Amino acid sequence: MKVLVTGTSGFIGSQLSLRLLGEGHEVIGIDNVNSYYDVNLKYARMAQQGIDINEVEYGKATKSKIYSAFTFYKADLTDKALLNDIFRIEHPEYVCNLAAQAGVRYSLTNPDVYVKSNIEGFLHILEACRNEKIKHLVYASSSSVYGLNKQIPFTENQHTDHSISLYAASKKSNEMMAHSYSHLFGLPTTGLRFFTVYGPWSRPDMALFIFTKAILEGKPIEVFNHGNMKRDFTYVDDIVAGISKVIPAIPGPDPRFDPLQPDPSFSSAPFRIFNIGNNKEVMLSEFIENLEQELGMKAEKILKPLQPGDVPGTYASCDYLHEVVGYRPSTSVKTGIRNFVNWYREFYNV
Repeated sequence: MKVLVTGTSGFIGSQLSLRLLGEGHEVIGIDNVNSYYDVNLKYARMAQQGIDINEVEYGKATKSKIYSAFTFYKADLTDKALLNDIFRIEHPEYVCNLAAQAGVRYSLTNPDVYVKSNIEGFLHILEACRNEKIKHLVYASSSSVYGLNKQIPFTENQHTDHSISLYAASKKSNEMMAHSYSHLFGLPTTGLRFFTVYGPWSRPDMALFIFTKAILEGKPIEVFNHGNMKRDFTYVDDIVAGISKVIPAIPGPDPRFDPLQPDPSFSSAPFRIFNIGNNKEVMLSEFIENLEQELGMKAEKILKPLQPGDVPGTYASCDYLHEVVGYRPSTSVKTGIRNFVNWYREFYNV
């Protein structure tokens, strides 16, 4: 396959690119390498892919020094003309859109960024895919779209009409925008609702990274909802393995679709939605205990109430994903935390 992946200097996008390259596919990477968090971490991920940051120029192709099948473009999805040029030059067969402004809490204070990146940028991806007749667009959604819903485990056929953050609303918008393009233009699209992804190379604004850094530095950690939040923590390798299986699984119109009782997970258009989670609830307090065991240190905890925009629990059913592509995430939290801690100690030399 020739796959265009957006967000290749990001957490999931960088690891997906490496997996696809390892499987023998050709990858076109796009990222704007913004400063939402430490760009040195992004540069290190790019170095894994064989990209010399000193050779990167906005809008220009940079070839990997490690993988002959990897080409990188520094580009912003809001730059419609440049994005269209890249599609026309490279002629990808498949597209996986992982570039987005992430984070629930950041969306409370910087809402404009989410509209610009997650909605306008995604529109440009849809247009480019339509114009270049892409075989399949796979894109990142989020477990946050379930919002006020408390019917657990979450299943894709549940309605997601009660978002509680603009980040969640932007991801819900992506799903609806994708469906409209699937219906109007026959563009096959699949949305992936990720559940609390963690692991090596993760973002510094994510809980495991924040906790690990603070504990090693002897600083207290803030534990929201007094540690009583439940999360379906999903290891990054499981996420990228699932994505790699979904990309070639092109959806078509589903004959089961009933317009009198519409199922949100599939359609009369070539459209699908999948959960990718670990299919297991883990209490935040238990997650922290596992981290303390791996670090060999106790955390000083500051217990706080639930934050605005946060949900008390997430729990994914992955039956639909398994039914269609034969895959379920399986890495235990204990193993995942151990791998992260080993990476963190090595990367930061602590």
